[in-house]
Amino acid sequence: MSELLPTTARLLLARTARAQRDSRLPSLLTGIVRDGSLAWSAGRGAVDEPHTDVQYRIGSITKTITAITVLRLRDEGLLTLDDPLDDHVPGTPFGRRTVGQLLAHNAGLRAESPGSWWERVPGTDWPTLAGQLDDDDAPHTAGRRFHYSNLGYGVLGELLARRRSRPWTEVVRDEVLLPLGMSRTTPRPDGRAAQGWAVHPWADVVLPEPEHDAGAMAAGGQLWSTLTDLARLGSFLLGDTGDVLAAATLEEMAEPAGVDSAAREWGAYGLGLQVVRVGDRTLVGHGGSMPGFLASVFVDRAEQLGSVVLANATSGLDGTLAADLHEIVRAAEPFVGEPWSPTADADGLELAGVWYWGTYSYGLRLRSDGLLDLVGLLGSGRASRFRPRGDGTFVGLDGYHAGEVLRVVREGGRVVALDLGSFVYSRTPYDEQAPQPGGVDTGGWRAG
Repeated sequence: MSELLPTTARLLLARTARAQRDSRLPSLLTGIVRDGSLAWSAGRGAVDEPHTDVQYRIGSITKTITAITVLRLRDEGLLTLDDPLDDHVPGTPFGRRTVGQLLAHNAGLRAESPGSWWERVPGTDWPTLAGQLDDDDAPHTAGRRFHYSNLGYGVLGELLARRRSRPWTEVVRDEVLLPLGMSRTTPRPDGRAAQGWAVHPWADVVLPEPEHDAGAMAAGGQLWSTLTDLARLGSFLLGDTGDVLAAATLEEMAEPAGVDSAAREWGAYGLGLQVVRVGDRTLVGHGGSMPGFLASVFVDRAEQLGSVVLANATSGLDGTLAADLHEIVRAAEPFVGEPWSPTADADGLELAGVWYWGTYSYGLRLRSDGLLDLVGLLGSGRASRFRPRGDGTFVGLDGYHAGEVLRVVREGGRVVALDLGSFVYSRTPYDEQAPQPGGVDTGGWRAG
């Protein structure tokens, strides 16, 4: 364990204590993930010891577990994100919506399942839920807008059960939870578990909240977990994916696909992950709420830092707590990255340097990790990173050119241009030796 300095721990404890007291939470657990493990934790209020092993409901953090499992199917070739739902779970009124849209909450489905509010009543099985669905359960055009949908993740749970021919709970347990060592994450409370409470908004009294099996909606928010287990999930999000998921797939999960325009700060959604911009940093993870419980796990991948928050109250948790925990550690113990070292592969050296797309100037830098960085010079231009594909071409990772292929154009063995999705980059502006679309005026550059 990479423990924090006593002064840092004191600041984190003070912030945790203030949140528990001011938010009137029966109990509050907080933890910091660093160097692949739980580096610090604290419990305040009525919490059993050891606090790191007490289960709390984690609500929609369950969606991240569900998304990881669906993407495992994709990586195995058992489905694609463009598959219509009817290919895997036929018979719904929104069968033309795709798996990827369901994962990203832009399939246009309603937020909750039909019938009584599923979070406070015993759940039904899939045939019963499916029999209640109608056209009103898809109020938005597919792909048109972000609209958070618990129903969509209930459907994804049924997809997992059908593709693996066993219950969703067994699939996520055997394919994600146990391989990651999250043995204390279970569908229902098991062993030491906190009681969920509703705190009266105008009096310091509490009321027990009900807890039931969510049935067909379980994949959207059923799981219970501990501080230790969620710290392991935080390490996963920081890149320690083990054999559960490829690193490239985790990157894909964290790529924003739908923007939450209702968020007070910059907020978006990837594939089973929330992506939040706070100041100059980006946090990736998920929050969760169920009657009687609130939770979050968020990581800053640039700083290799994560936080976990668990509380047993229906509402009231300080919304800035997770970000504040990050900021305390970031300010007190700044991240020290790996030292720079020269690249071991200079094969791309002939591509490095200044390039021009029309009259826009760019710098192309070969990094020690083998990526190419395209950066705009003179204050403008579309920046992107590119990964080699092993066949002499490169694929864009972000920005305008994400997914676009960069091809090297040679003449007589010499590099004369770069073709980036039909955009031609040359060593001088509108270089006549490069295959410029539309040609170059024969009169050349002139005063006017």
